[in-house]
Amino acid sequence: MAAKAPVKKNLSAIKKTRQSEKKNERNRTVRSKIKNVIKAVETAARGSNMDESVKALRQAEKVISSASSKGILHKNNASRKISRLTKRVNASKSVTA
Repeated sequence: MAAKAPVKKNLSAIKKTRQSEKKNERNRTVRSKIKNVIKAVETAARGSNMDESVKALRQAEKVISSASSKGILHKNNASRKISRLTKRVNASKSVTA
């Protein structure tokens, strides 16, 4: 947990602090969800079931793209994550095939 910032004196600073705490809480849940879907794709890609890994990849793409459109991830960062996951799934396809 981050340390609390010192108490602000003017109203606009107080409001900005309040808003940033709310946004941080909202963004934390989305970032956590991104990490979870990435782990799901990686474990599915290590397994032998291709249908499961492709389904996990589609879910991950949806979550990552959504986070990008909300401004939680930069669009290039989101594209890079999706690209790397897709490569990993395709590599596991060629190994099992």
